[in-house]
Amino acid sequence: MSEIIRLRARDNVLVLVHGGRTGDSLEFCGQKYVLPSDVPSGHKIASAFIASGENIIKYGQAIGVATQDIAKGAHVHEHNVATRLGSPDENLPKWNSGDKPSHTETAPIKGQFLGYRRRIGRAGVRNDLWIIPTVGCVNGSLRALLRDYRKPDWIDDLKILEHPYGCSQMGEDMQMTMNLLASFALHPNAAGVLIVGLGCEVTQVSLLLDRINEKSGGALSSGKLNLSSLSLQTDGSDNVIPFLNELAANAPRNRESFPLSELCVGVKCGGSDGYSGLSANPLLGRFADSLMASGGTIVASEIPELFGAEAVIAARIADEAVFNDFVALIKWFREYFVRHGQVIYENPSPGNRAGGITTLEEKSLGAVEKSGDMTVTHILKYGSPIKPGGGVQIVFGPGNDLVSCASLAASGAQIILFTTGRGTPYATVVPTLKVSTNTPLAEKRPDWIDFDAGVLLSGAAWDATTERLAEQVLNVANGERVAHELHGFGEIAIFKDGVIN
Repeated sequence: MSEIIRLRARDNVLVLVHGGRTGDSLEFCGQKYVLPSDVPSGHKIASAFIASGENIIKYGQAIGVATQDIAKGAHVHEHNVATRLGSPDENLPKWNSGDKPSHTETAPIKGQFLGYRRRIGRAGVRNDLWIIPTVGCVNGSLRALLRDYRKPDWIDDLKILEHPYGCSQMGEDMQMTMNLLASFALHPNAAGVLIVGLGCEVTQVSLLLDRINEKSGGALSSGKLNLSSLSLQTDGSDNVIPFLNELAANAPRNRESFPLSELCVGVKCGGSDGYSGLSANPLLGRFADSLMASGGTIVASEIPELFGAEAVIAARIADEAVFNDFVALIKWFREYFVRHGQVIYENPSPGNRAGGITTLEEKSLGAVEKSGDMTVTHILKYGSPIKPGGGVQIVFGPGNDLVSCASLAASGAQIILFTTGRGTPYATVVPTLKVSTNTPLAEKRPDWIDFDAGVLLSGAAWDATTERLAEQVLNVANGERVAHELHGFGEIAIFKDGVIN
């Protein structure tokens, strides 16, 4: 790639990969540009004069509107650009039965992966024991009790899916917590699950077991799940370790070959910068298309980070019912912002803006790059499992890294690909493979970053880099540990939109 990038032919801004200083003279496609001010790395300049009120175009789409005249070569950012987003009902896409998704033919990924067979559902890429608290009151007790626990060799890890909820929640808020915890209990990476309650919480163990049985189609009541449960107030804590030993004894001990149609990968971005939409996110999109060509599934979330890019996603939906579900999901999140007295464009974050992302539309258009180009096949409710048939499946979840990653994992993502430009150590309870947008971050934080997409900014070939990423994903599916697993952490967070009494 050049040090100056124009992403689409109709764009009226250019991205300066390494930035520039006041007075620098640059040349691009026969045009000369003299910078009237400093431009940070990854930020934009005007490719020609832009009049006040004119749209700012990047990714071939409007990312905002000029709030003043912008000279050719001038820095284009929040000081002279405003969002075009408005009320919850504005700019919602309309269904057109004549629109059909189209995408570039993509070669499938060759090979299989080695996973663990589960008696229900898809293969797991980890052989973990998961302890799922029904209420946050038991978190500390479980940590203390299990501090010296030694797992058997055939178990990859023991994880406590700690969260602060389950007590005093009401209505739909409680149902969201129950749905997420029940979905985690059925995750293919969990070889065995122990549900631990206190006894007086709203999310009673018995209620959660009923939800798990319902979601599993009766697998719990028919004995097909490797799952046990107890409440500390009535059963005490002495049974926790014996239950874990029993669950481990019933877990498989060897990996088997599975087709890539059994693989579901979540895509996420966080701590984004001006390079996110130039390197890492498009790279994930290429990988996503290859996995889906192999029959696999991509699951995406971050619904507020689709604001301003709704039409791009809508154009990839072939089914009117799926389209209507998508519009309803977008509208719910817009109204959610308004209901809490927040403007729907109160994003990007300070770090995003410092990295060169000016408006939510710009962030969204860069973010959707990572889901590839293929058909959006399903819109999933919070805590709902992916559906058969592959494609891109979009699940309820905010842009927040912790909550969104947990939503992706609960819907069945065995692995998450997480792009970042400014860096973040966060990871959830499934392998969360971090992809840096720039090489300096990968070099500075090897304890966080697993794959460097910044090489694309230095001229690395897209096809070869995509193949390398696919190879690394398969290695992780086969058991190779990513950075956060080597450091022994992974968390969940639960969406909350209700009253605690």
